[in-house]
Order: sequence, then C-alpha cells, then structure tokens
Amino acid sequence: MSKIISGVSLSQEIKSKMKEEVKQLVKIFNRPPHLAVICVGDNPASISYVKGKEKDCLEVGIKATTIHLDEKVSEKTLLDLIKSLNEDRTVDGILVQLPLPKTIDEQKVLDFIAPMKDVDGFHPNNVASLYLKRTSIQPCTPKGVIKLLKSENINLEGVNACVIGRSNIVGMPLAKMLLDENATVTICHSKTKNLEEITKCADLIISCVGKPKFIKASMVKDGCVVIDVGVNRLNGKLCGDVDFDEVSKKASYITKVPGGVGPMTRCCLLENTILTFKLNNKI
Repeated sequence: MSKIISGVSLSQEIKSKMKEEVKQLVKIFNRPPHLAVICVGDNPASISYVKGKEKDCLEVGIKATTIHLDEKVSEKTLLDLIKSLNEDRTVDGILVQLPLPKTIDEQKVLDFIAPMKDVDGFHPNNVASLYLKRTSIQPCTPKGVIKLLKSENINLEGVNACVIGRSNIVGMPLAKMLLDENATVTICHSKTKNLEEITKCADLIISCVGKPKFIKASMVKDGCVVIDVGVNRLNGKLCGDVDFDEVSKKASYITKVPGGVGPMTRCCLLENTILTFKLNNKI
C-alpha cells in the first residue's frame, strides 16, 4: 500500500514559517506583503477560489484586496486597472482570476501584469527566466508538486518521469523543473501513442490531464511514485486523474484529490506573494 503524501499537512507547516517571516517583514517595512486579486463576473467557482485565497492570505498575515468587476467590463477598463496596480508601490502581487469572459483576451491581460508582480508566474519574462535557469517567479502548481516530492526526500536525479499533460500552466513548466532536478522527462498528451507502454516504464508519473480516474493500475509499475494534479467531478464527487483505490495498491507514494496538490498550489501563491514583495523592495 502506498504512503499518501499530504499537501494539507505540508502546506500548514510551510504557512507557519511564512507567518513568522511576514511578521519580520512588517517590523522592517511597516506593512505586510499585499496581493491584489481581480475577479471578473460572478462565476461561482472563481468566487469560491478567490475567497479561499483571501482566507489563506489572512492566515499568514498577507494583505489581500479583491476587486470584483462586472462580467461586461471592457478589456480596456481591465487593462487600465492592471496598469494602476502595476504602478502602485503598495501592491506587491497581482492575480487575475481565470477564466475571463470570452470578450477579453486572456493572454493579453496576463502579459500586461508587471513581471515582478506576476504571482502566477505566467508572464513571458518569468516563463523565459524559468527556461534559462534565472531567478523567476515559478507557476504555483508545478512549484507545489516539486515541494511535495522533496518533502518525502524522493530523489529525482536520474528517475524516469512521465508528465501527462502539456499545458503552459502545469505540464510544460513542471517538465522543465523536473529536468532541473536531473530527472529524465517524457511529456505525454492526447496524441501520444501507446501511452501505457510509456507509463509502465516510469518511476514517477504526474498526471494533469483533467480526466477522472484516467490513470489505471495497469498503467503503473510497482513502486512508482504517482502525483495527481487533476481536479474533476465524477457522479457529483471530487476526484483526480488517478484511480486512487487501485493505483495506491501498486505505487510507493501517491497523492489524493482533494488534499494533495491543491493545498500546495495555494501555499505557493502565498510564497510567490512574499517573493514579489522582496523583489520589489530589493531584499
């Protein structure tokens, strides 16, 4: 039976350290790090995510300001708002909650956020810095996955890692971060042929495809480490990409959904907000 890697317990441990760090920053700068979150429209999932982020910020002492905009807001108005936040020296991090209305160019909006305030790590400058091994603000979910693996002292050097999914938000940056840990990485996707042959050779499988219970026990070799990034609903219940009950009988380590990668994604958003505070204050 697998050992379950808990993102809940690890995130709490990291957040307790961040709380102390924020207290020290307040003593020096007379203010806490400040995250501005822009939420467009009344998408229930987006509103729920934003409330969760506000709660996380409050827990560690980070100031969070949420700006709600009408779904019919123009792209220019949104860009003007971001421009004002970019120029506001009391704002350290900016996050635009996705998805945006179809009338707005998401990539244009994300590119407009100042790189030094881009807590999501999506700006082209931060993406380029990640690939060039320069100091960068890393995307929260891949960063959280690496922290989960390191928390169990799982040696990534030389392992055969299979990343299933090639999004710019998770799959691609995660593959690069695994390469930086000296893993040998295979990126699989919807067009990959003979997927099971590839996954059965992997020492580490990370699934971020968004298909419920997609990873079956037959796809996993004994002793493999399995990280489930997927968040899906099946018959009204939350589940991941991995058929947990069956795969956990073969894997050496595994994460659950919920309670695995999700809490670490939120935790890394807080870390990135503190990092942008330091960068903008030249610490």
